[in-house]
This record gives sequence, C-alpha cells and structure tokens, in this order.
Amino acid sequence: MASILRVNTLTDASSNNSTAMSTINQGTAKAWVNLNGTGTIATRDSFNVSSLSDTATGEHEVTLSSAFSDTNYATSNASAGGSPLTSSNYNRVMESVGSATNKLDCITYAPNNGSIVDISHIQIIAHGDLA
Repeated sequence: MASILRVNTLTDASSNNSTAMSTINQGTAKAWVNLNGTGTIATRDSFNVSSLSDTATGEHEVTLSSAFSDTNYATSNASAGGSPLTSSNYNRVMESVGSATNKLDCITYAPNNGSIVDISHIQIIAHGDLA
C-alpha cells in the first residue's frame, strides 16, 4: 500500500534545525550522469537520464527521462581523462549546456591546446524546475 507524507517543514529530532520543503525541492539535483566518454560511450550511473549520444569527438548529448520546464536550468560538471587516472591528467576542460528542455550537450577539451577530445570520466549535474 502506498503512503503519502505531507509536510511543510522537516525538522531534526531536537527541533533546532528545520528546512522548508520548497528549499529541499529547489536544491536537489533533477538529473545527473557519470559516463565514460571514450570508445563506445556508456553510463556508469545516472538519475533522470534515458539515453546518451556520441555526436562527435568530445561531444556528447544526454537525453533526459523527464524534461525541465524551460532551458534556463543550471548545469555543473567535472571531467578527467587518461589511463591511469593520476593528478597529472585530471586537468581537463568541459562545458555543458541545456540545449533543450529534454537534453543537454557537453564538449570536452584538452587543457594544453584547447582541442576537442574524448574524455574517459564525465560527470554532469543539472538543477532547475521540471515540467
């Protein structure tokens, strides 16, 4: 049997620290993905992601299961490449952008010359209002 818990505020056991449910809803990631961007791209783990596309060298498209309400959602990302992963090859450059309400695009670059390259470890998080 399914249950519904309806609350306006969550409070800790001592009632000293409380958080409004609207803050929790606005602050949680609405989508995230950890993917391998080399060879045949593959998802390591994800939330609200239905598929990945390798559109070109260093360029990937992430399709979302549930769309955002508009394209003004925020993305943050991290990337690393090389084998083995060491401190010398963690320095990679990546940009991600919400290109549509149901997808986002990312491009990964080599830091030394700015060329677009495939990267083995890509992580993207998206925040905003779902439709």
